[in-house]
Amino acid sequence: MIDRMPPADPAPPPAHPRAAGPAGTRRDLAAPAREPLYAQVQALLEHGLERAEWKPGEAIPSELDLAARFGVSQGTVRKAIEALAAANRVVRRQGKGTFVATHTEERSSNFRFLRIRRDDGEYEYPASRLVELKRARAGADAARALELRSGEGVYLLRRVLEYGGRPVILDEITLPAARFRGLTRARYDAFRGSMYGFFEAEFGVHMLRAVERLRAVSADRATAALLRVAAGAPLLAVDRVTYTWGERPVELRRELASTARHHYWNELA
Repeated sequence: MIDRMPPADPAPPPAHPRAAGPAGTRRDLAAPAREPLYAQVQALLEHGLERAEWKPGEAIPSELDLAARFGVSQGTVRKAIEALAAANRVVRRQGKGTFVATHTEERSSNFRFLRIRRDDGEYEYPASRLVELKRARAGADAARALELRSGEGVYLLRRVLEYGGRPVILDEITLPAARFRGLTRARYDAFRGSMYGFFEAEFGVHMLRAVERLRAVSADRATAALLRVAAGAPLLAVDRVTYTWGERPVELRRELASTARHHYWNELA
């Protein structure tokens, strides 16, 4: 493998111009607005995306069709779609339309959630080597982060990411078993694409955003052996919780990175 659940429906917004909603139902835009009209249209479109009315990689209706559907101007729809694009929910392709974002998009899968860069500034997508995949029970910390009951079933994955043949990152990943039923090493190895692309294509779990915390740690002996560094060598630990639709946490990850030739990169706007 190259490195590589349906939530409850939110309550519909209260009344204003009537509009056909996801799956052909009738939904309302909220009146007189605590939110701008485009934000209300954006919320309805997000509801459709969450319900998989349009699946990853599929085109959504045109601005004109959506304007007619929601009873608003084309400019209002355009502004809503621009907000969705800025949030990486959709991708606009010149002359082709607007498509539901996927983790097979190069920008999305390769670099949106991958923050470790080579010191020379060159972009490089790492190769992945799975070290371990097993079922376990959630400990207190994992249960809290993933909003599970203590002892609930989880999958534990450990993998090494290699840049230019050198091991640089050890990923330790915890996933709620209920959202990833049927996850096996054979299924993982058979997929060709990013890990988040795998989660999306095989389990319908789309990673939308993540919260990270960084700290410096020392390599223990097991980690040092996998990353080919000395025991006690300094590592960058990146602790991440990743969320899908409805702000539901679906991944807890600890990334242990050797920064001898790499660094953590972020862009602040």
